[in-house]
Amino acid sequence: MFDVNTENTALVITDPQNDFLSPQGATWNLVGESVTENKTVEHIEALFTAAKARGLSTFISPHYYYPSDHRLKFEGTLEKVMHDINMFDRVGPLDLDDFSGSGADWIDRYKPYIDDGVTVVVSPHKVYGPETNDLVLQLRKRGISRVILGGMSANLCVESHLRELLEQGFEVVVVKDATAAARTPDLGDGYASALTNFKFLANGVVTTDEAIAAIGTA
Repeated sequence: MFDVNTENTALVITDPQNDFLSPQGATWNLVGESVTENKTVEHIEALFTAAKARGLSTFISPHYYYPSDHRLKFEGTLEKVMHDINMFDRVGPLDLDDFSGSGADWIDRYKPYIDDGVTVVVSPHKVYGPETNDLVLQLRKRGISRVILGGMSANLCVESHLRELLEQGFEVVVVKDATAAARTPDLGDGYASALTNFKFLANGVVTTDEAIAAIGTA
């Protein structure tokens, strides 16, 4: 685990939203088992609590789909599934009608941490990685060079954020039990796949307890 300090280290959480993390969410039948086993919901909250206690910068990279996104000419395998089940749908980029409590909204227990006026919610990523949003800009403008990464889902948005942040020159530690992924008979276990790649790619792969201990020294 790299040294954590409040000057150059940030917590980044991807997609802490109902459609991934609530039993009523659109993907629960795919990810629920993994989320439950990893205690993902609880571990993300523990990271929020530790980061806020130490004044560590916190960033959310969300996933939203607007009506225009449903008119794309082609999609990847899981991207098509997300569009078909209306995952993360919002009525428009400037419209919050029907947003509260929807699949695109934060799960309720995270709202005090995210809606505190300090957490940075960047523009939405559209496929899986931060190449299509302003996360890197927001991090660099705040002098951040080290990232503690968690969120959903492990082999899609978390792994894609990990890869792009590494390519952009950030040090990245992944919190392996603050994420989870889909399991399907035909595609396999996304979490197991991601965990293997995290070990090959990241500057560190740690548990939530290990991350919190490091944050505590900031």
